[in-house]
Amino acid sequence: MPHITLEYSANLKDEGDFKSLCGKLAKCLAEQRSDGKPVYPLGGIRVRALEAADYAIADDSLDAAFVHAVFKIAPGRSEHVRQATGDALFDIIKAHFEPLYQRRGLALSMELIEFSETGAWKHNNLHARLKKQDTQPT
Repeated sequence: MPHITLEYSANLKDEGDFKSLCGKLAKCLAEQRSDGKPVYPLGGIRVRALEAADYAIADDSLDAAFVHAVFKIAPGRSEHVRQATGDALFDIIKAHFEPLYQRRGLALSMELIEFSETGAWKHNNLHARLKKQDTQPT
C-alpha cells in the first residue's frame, strides 16, 4: 500500500491526461518522507484511473465533470503524515486540472481510507524485486 484509484466522468477522457496524472501521484507517494525515511514502500504504490461511463452531475449539464480520488493506506501512520500526504496529493490533482477547472464545471474530491489488514489478501513479489535491484551493482 498505498493505492490511489481515480474515478472520473467519461467527458474528461480525452482531455484529462490521466496517464500523466497517475505518474505524478505515484512519484509524490514515493517521495514522501518522515524522519528522513520513506513513508510508503515503493513496491506497494499503485495508482489507477477508471472512467465512469454512466454518471449524473449536478444539473446534468454536458459541461459538468468530476474526478474523485480514493487514497487507501494501511493503518499506523501519524495524523501529520496522513495530512501531509493528502495535502500533497490533492495539490497535484488541483494543479493538474487547473486549466480545465477555469473553463468548465469540475468537481474534484479525494478521500483517505485506512483499511484493516483483516480481510485483505496480498501476493506481491514487487518488494523483493525492488530490493534485489537496489543491491545489484550499476
